[in-house]
Amino acid sequence: MFQDEGRFGLLGSPRRCWAPHGTRPMVGARLERKYLYAFSAVSPHDGVLDSLVLPWVNAETMSLFLGEVAQRHAAEFVVMVMDQAGWHIAAGDLVVPRGTCA
Repeated sequence: MFQDEGRFGLLGSPRRCWAPHGTRPMVGARLERKYLYAFSAVSPHDGVLDSLVLPWVNAETMSLFLGEVAQRHAAEFVVMVMDQAGWHIAAGDLVVPRGTCA
């Protein structure tokens, strides 16, 4: 299976606000960013796609995703091809479940 993750987010935009006529209010603009991360893996052999949406990305959530893929494909031996993201290569904390090879 080939795996990658992507970040999807929202960026808040400043809006107009009400103020009494003749006054100019001082309102601080605060841009908020909210992100979600989609982990996905696809099998080129049969086209099966597994995805998981999580609130952040690190070795712990990567381990959670690998565990979910291993559970969904319990009867198969899965070889997971990944890029060199920091939570993949500095993965002393990465837990690779049995039945997979990452």
